[in-house]
Amino acid sequence: MIRHIVTWRLAATDPEQRAADAAEIARVLTALRDTVPSVRALDVHVNQAYFEKNWDIVLVADYDSLAALDAYQQHPEHVAAAPIVASRVSDRASIDFEL
Repeated sequence: MIRHIVTWRLAATDPEQRAADAAEIARVLTALRDTVPSVRALDVHVNQAYFEKNWDIVLVADYDSLAALDAYQQHPEHVAAAPIVASRVSDRASIDFEL
């Protein structure tokens, strides 16, 4: 099994805009759990502590194989979600590893 973890820093500085952006990112990404067949598990969480040093949002997802992760990356719903997320963030970091 492959675990895919992605974390983002939000671009907005206004607290209300940051909250709205985080909610929209979580909504768009969580929907992929039900629309992309290769997703085994997918959760999105918004940071709740140590805001000055922590990243703002994290996605943790599991796939049966690297091929299944590749299928997720290329799925039209993921391709459509990516620019929605990218337009609201300033930084992205990710890691993929075998469980």
